[in-house]
Amino acid sequence: MKGTASRPSRRAVVLFVGIWGVVAALVVTGVALAHRTDGVAAIDGHTVTRDELLFHMRRLAPTVQNELRNEYHLRGAIDWTAKAGDRTALQQLATRALDEIWRDKTTLILAKEQGLVDSVDHADFLAELADENERRAKAVTAGETVYGVAEFSAEEYYSHRLTELRTSLTKRLSAAPGDPLRVTDADVRRAFDADRDAWSANATTYTYSKLVVPVPDGAAPDYAAGLQRRVDAADRLAEVARREPGARLTTATFGGAAPTGPNAHDQDLVAVLGKLAPGQISAPVPAPGQVTYYELDGRTVDEAGAFAEYSRRIRQSLVEQKFDQFLQRQVDDSDIEVDTAAIGSINPEDVKQ
Repeated sequence: MKGTASRPSRRAVVLFVGIWGVVAALVVTGVALAHRTDGVAAIDGHTVTRDELLFHMRRLAPTVQNELRNEYHLRGAIDWTAKAGDRTALQQLATRALDEIWRDKTTLILAKEQGLVDSVDHADFLAELADENERRAKAVTAGETVYGVAEFSAEEYYSHRLTELRTSLTKRLSAAPGDPLRVTDADVRRAFDADRDAWSANATTYTYSKLVVPVPDGAAPDYAAGLQRRVDAADRLAEVARREPGARLTTATFGGAAPTGPNAHDQDLVAVLGKLAPGQISAPVPAPGQVTYYELDGRTVDEAGAFAEYSRRIRQSLVEQKFDQFLQRQVDDSDIEVDTAAIGSINPEDVKQ
């Protein structure tokens, strides 16, 4: 996995001491670990403090616990000192936290270069959080409208801040000379064509027949199976409607609602009709006291309308993909220096605090 202390990037400076039982030094550039008593790592010369690492370890602890349970078939509470693979669970958690810090710190460094933040230090993040919560508390006291939560937890504000910075960086880089996130019209068209059915869902109009067959009172247990055999033997639902007592056959047109549409009925209807070819009859849809069948009479797709509607969304999705690729290149080209002896001093009680 890229971005970990155990597998540094090609330009990383990593000191392995203590906890992993290895002593080595890989010096590829001249970056030195920041001389701070609370430093456990440095990324491009920016110190990662012990508190910062613990913050990320605590954030990730539930996720890593679930992953370890699934991967190693563990039961009950995770013993952080027990082996999970070739390392302890706590070492696995520390590695994941360093991965996250490496990527997030690179994002912050990029944001600072673009003039979006003044600092990439964790202590300044906490000070910014305190200022934001104080501002919100004063606004609440003054009876002003406060959007979102009245008070952020550190975890909430961290996610909020990174999301905002990602959005701002995407806009800033898209407007930069050379535009590293440039997406052409041809790129958008190729993405649309690669998943044409999904993008065209909201521009599809269906004409269909619907047959509702009431289940007679006291019907035999095999009534539904017998009805299915009669439907299978018929060419069209109209034939079944003429033969089944009380059956109701209707026709309708439906268009414009995709499976992610606003109501459950539309979602269910498109889920059924979207799987049918013209002339094909659906599987039975049972409900209390009745069985329903659908037959697709025809389908039309306004492809030009679908492309016009979704091209902006596709473009944004491609820009975000390019941002992820751009950020990963920044991570790969960054320098990280890790003092695993300092990390080794962290124990399970520290993570629980």
